[in-house]
This record gives sequence, C-alpha cells and structure tokens, in this order.
Amino acid sequence: MVLVDTSVWSLALRRQPKDLSPAQQLVVTEWADLVREGRVQMIGPIRQELLSGLRHKQQVALLEQRLAAFPDTPIDTADYVEAARFFNLLRDRGVTGAPTDLLIASIAHRRQWTIFSLDEDFQRYARVLPIRLHRVAFTGR
Repeated sequence: MVLVDTSVWSLALRRQPKDLSPAQQLVVTEWADLVREGRVQMIGPIRQELLSGLRHKQQVALLEQRLAAFPDTPIDTADYVEAARFFNLLRDRGVTGAPTDLLIASIAHRRQWTIFSLDEDFQRYARVLPIRLHRVAFTGR
C-alpha cells in the first residue's frame, strides 16, 4: 500500500494535464497506476490540505466528489505518539520536521506502507527515520 502525499494528489487532481512537465506527467501516470491497482491510501489531514485554498466553491465540490472514492484510514493514538517520537529523533539529528509530515511518516511506518511524495523533506526524513519512499519507475512509457 502507498500513502499518497498532498503534492502528488495536487498534480493528479488539481492541475491541468497540459500544464505538467514530462516528469510531472510520469508522477501522475504512476499515481493512476496505483489507483487502478487499489494501492492508494488516504488520511484526513491530506484530504484537508487538498480541499483547502481552492478559490471557487465549484472546485471544492468537484474535488471533494473525486476524493470520495478514497476513504480515510483511521488515525490511532499510537500514530500520534510515533509522530512525536519521530519529531524527537529528527530534532536530535538537527533536522526539523513538520507535524503533518511526521504524522504521515508515522502512519506509513506503522502500517508498513511506502510514502509517495514530491516533498524533498521526506527524503531528509528517510535518512533518519525508518520510512520507505515510493519511487516512480521510469520505464520509458
């Protein structure tokens, strides 16, 4: 299973395909493959980020409708505790972590999922934390 971060969802659902670079198109293709395979996971904080900041009510309604196909994975108390532990591990190594990012890392780690994100912070976190990142397979499609 793959916990898809806001950055990937945003490319796939909030941007026009004609506005994507070739590398971004590969990311969207990978996301679509994961959706078809039934491997995409969603959590409430990511849904909230995606639905925030849209200018028009119609955009929000359309995106909310599209996201309805992806139920939220329940977040447990242990996920929050692990996120705090991750924060402390990073801080001890001189790395600053954002609370939502660390919750994503915790949820993925506890469930043995990978994280699919374009946010370079996750690469920094992965040098310290026991998380696995989903990589886009550049197969020359």
